[in-house]
Amino acid sequence: MPRGRLRVYLGAAPGVGKTYAMLCEGRRARERGRDVVVGFVEPHGRSRTAALLEEMEVISRRTLSYRGAAFTEMDVDAIIARRPALALVDELAHTNVPGAGNVKRWQDIDEILEAGIDVVSTVNIQHLESVNDVVRQITGVPQRETVPDEVVRRADQVELVDMSPDALRRRLAHGNVYAPEKVDAALSNYFRVGNLTALRELALLWVAGKVDEQLDRYRADQGIDSTWEARERVVVALTGGPEGDTLVRRAARIAARARGADLLAVHVTRSDGLTGGDPAHLARQRALVESLGGAYHQVVGDDVPRALLDFARGVNATQLVLGASRRGRFAQILSRGVGVETAARSDAIDVHLVTHEEAKRGRTRPERSRAALTRTRRLAGWAVAALGLPLLTAVLTPFRDVLSLPSDILLFLCLIVGVALIGGMWPAITAAVGGSLLLNWFFTRPTGRLAIADPDNILALAVFVLVAATVSTIVDLAARRAREAARARADAEVLATLAGHVLRGEAALPSLLGRLRETFGLNSVTLLERRREPTADDQSEPGAWRILATSGGTPCTHPAAADTDVLIDERLVLAARGRLLDASDRKVLEAFAAEAAVALRQERLREEADQAKPLAEADRMRTALLAAVSHDLRTPLAAAKAAVESLGSGDVDWSPEDRAELLATADESLARLGRLVDNLLDMSRLQAGALGLSLQPVALEEIAPRAIDDLGPLRDRVKGDLSTDLPEVMADPALLERVLVNLMTNAVRYSPPEEQVLITGSRYGDQVEIRVIDRGPGIPAEAVEQVFVPFQRLGDRDNDTGVGLGLALSRGLTEAMGGTLTPEETPGGGLTMIVKLPISAPARTP
Repeated sequence: MPRGRLRVYLGAAPGVGKTYAMLCEGRRARERGRDVVVGFVEPHGRSRTAALLEEMEVISRRTLSYRGAAFTEMDVDAIIARRPALALVDELAHTNVPGAGNVKRWQDIDEILEAGIDVVSTVNIQHLESVNDVVRQITGVPQRETVPDEVVRRADQVELVDMSPDALRRRLAHGNVYAPEKVDAALSNYFRVGNLTALRELALLWVAGKVDEQLDRYRADQGIDSTWEARERVVVALTGGPEGDTLVRRAARIAARARGADLLAVHVTRSDGLTGGDPAHLARQRALVESLGGAYHQVVGDDVPRALLDFARGVNATQLVLGASRRGRFAQILSRGVGVETAARSDAIDVHLVTHEEAKRGRTRPERSRAALTRTRRLAGWAVAALGLPLLTAVLTPFRDVLSLPSDILLFLCLIVGVALIGGMWPAITAAVGGSLLLNWFFTRPTGRLAIADPDNILALAVFVLVAATVSTIVDLAARRAREAARARADAEVLATLAGHVLRGEAALPSLLGRLRETFGLNSVTLLERRREPTADDQSEPGAWRILATSGGTPCTHPAAADTDVLIDERLVLAARGRLLDASDRKVLEAFAAEAAVALRQERLREEADQAKPLAEADRMRTALLAAVSHDLRTPLAAAKAAVESLGSGDVDWSPEDRAELLATADESLARLGRLVDNLLDMSRLQAGALGLSLQPVALEEIAPRAIDDLGPLRDRVKGDLSTDLPEVMADPALLERVLVNLMTNAVRYSPPEEQVLITGSRYGDQVEIRVIDRGPGIPAEAVEQVFVPFQRLGDRDNDTGVGLGLALSRGLTEAMGGTLTPEETPGGGLTMIVKLPISAPARTP
């Protein structure tokens, strides 16, 4: 049986019309003759959605019982047994009630698809796992129901249901999304213009990425290698030279002019790993690319033009930016160069050859490496050549009538190879020339003269010299390559150590500079920052620089005081004192310098984040407080005002019973308002550290009944079971009463109507435990600490049940009195809040 097809309507926020669009599609499919059913749709009181549902066949939901409450979920088995052609299932990210079978609704949909039934579903961008943390930062609202991105990416079709922020806010204002009493809170919190704009951008970018994947998959399936200019992508090639900064900025300007274009940087390294760009330049240019919103890539290839074009075609690039060649004219005659060769092979990709300052200076010649062999080996080679040639000649002279000239040449060649292996190229070449002269004088007819009568002997001697020079050159080159490989290995080990240093989280500047000082055996290493705009005297003027971090002995106060200094950027310089470093060591030093700049940037970002965190927290608290004022303060105030206005009205002749009821309503509302204001003030005092305490011995059998009486009409829902022989505890009577009232109010709110809340007390060591036990739904283990966050009501979706201060304030007051407040699961279902307080006279252990 073929698997069904999945179509997903993706929206930026609730209310954009995903469910309505899904139902409209189902109605159109039914009109075309398809068998369509509604597996699960929640109309949320929206009349137009409900009207569409009336026209559709709806599969009945199944009812599940969980912790004493009844819930309805989609009946997967009934849908599969019905076997429609198309099922409409809302809320893809929904979490099922325990006992429903699958944990998530997308798993239910997967079962329906496996049964060969097509499915249309809906999801909001904030429910996708990859952007969940971003959405929380934007809106300040955590999303506990998420769906893996891969589930949506596997969908056969993903359609964006888009709506501008202003249009969506108008829908809310007209009551088309939420009930009228919830509109103000929604508009001032989650549905602010900035939030909706950011969510809309996230949705558009996610769908664009999905479209890119579909396009890449199609091109791969069809074997299409040519570039399709569906979207501009600019690739800039970096060699690791100083001109890379200019190329990156030029490519960024090209991408900016092509609105929405992607910027990618690529560096091609050789497969042998012995050559490449300057790591410091590459690190700086990578940071520059990422700061401009681009991405950095590194590929391996010996044919640079081919590697560049393969990468560009692989990412479907439309433009390729390269630097102008730094080679001389003669070199360009012999070889066209990377830029010209790339342009000749580019086909549909536009190639930009950008001129730069480095092009005027010509090609930078590679530094001449030091001798491949040590001085001792070179001297030994010269000694073997000087002693071996006369000795070999003396040994062979008596046998010149017995041995032929080719045999003599082979023996001399063996000696030359030995000299090459010992002393390298120049001793071997010198020995080859000397050996040819000795062969000519002693073993080539006519002997005793530098003359050759037989033409074959001329060829033999010429080949001898050529072979000897070739072998010596190869030996010397192999030694040089071995030295370069050893040097590259040492550099790689140092850089690997640096990378591990960073990955282990040891990227603090002093630690990083200490590692650098130890690596190169320096006296001190200092990171300097320029205080002002650069001038001609800055290099030697100490006052122009300030020390950001240092390791070792006396730090350098300005670059001129250093033995080696590395310019990181316009304001940063790494100064090293102790010894001069050669060019190869300097490259590794530049890599350390680049990492030091990154560590400095991260350190400053952390400082800025730490400074911004209190501001963000204050802003969150302010927003939550405004939401509380707009609802929770206004509700009791409005009720009290209505009751007082009704009593003062002369148009109605109130009966004594009605008058008493109105007065009771006003009194209850004002009492609720007073408690709310007291909670806000106490929370403010707690956060400011200005809460006044009066700790004294307190008897719980006196406090608990008063706290129960303070509950008003809710007192009948609470049962006290406190023993009279409990010891007194050290507490503030008024604050302890407030704690118990808040805990009992919260327990009653979440308990089933037929269940009572139980408050008990017991002694445990030097503490007394007060337990407030309910039979409500409880809380998940991962959300235990979240319930103590101010202005947070776990699981609530409105602002009608309180500002979410009760538990946060209760914990704060309890800890201020020297106690603790912890939650635990009630056996059989529910939540138990445990208040632990020290007894007034702890028992002493004999």
